Amino acid sequence: MAKKKNFFERFSNQATAATGSSAAFFTAITVIVVWGITGPIFKYSDTWQLIINTGTTIVTFLMVFLIQKSQNKDSKAIHLKLNELLASHQGASNRMVDIEDITEEELDQLHKFYVALAKFAEKEDDLTCTHSIDAAEENHNFKLSNYRTKKHYNDARTKKDSSKQSERPA
Repeated sequence: MAKKKNFFERFSNQATAATGSSAAFFTAITVIVVWGITGPIFKYSDTWQLIINTGTTIVTFLMVFLIQKSQNKDSKAIHLKLNELLASHQGASNRMVDIEDITEEELDQLHKFYVALAKFAEKEDDLTCTHSIDAAEENHNFKLSNYRTKKHYNDARTKKDSSKQSERPA
């Protein structure tokens, strides 16, 4: 799987390693100290200030893209590793694989589900007891079959469905 990397890939890996090093940090400190020491020599002129402002702006601008490239690659690798773990574990729900592509609203809904699941888990006497989405869904469907006969459930569903229809463009 060792494919030859393109120029930008090699450059960004080397630049990320170099700029994230102690040597790069101390070089930046040295530049600032030298700049500060030269202030009296240049009588703290506008040009003297402009040099550090321009230099730091350019470096910051370029570093934003370098950092983003590095984070995107790391994030993708982590997602793939987590997907592999989910896919290989018999008890894990495959619905969680590749969820980074769902909407923010759907992520919020999943977050609420796991907060509720954590509350259930806190009530367990056995720390090794686990809950899965499938087990929770089975419990939910069981409860839902009983709720469907209740007036308050049907009233809420009717209200929700009518609000969705009013949001649709004509």
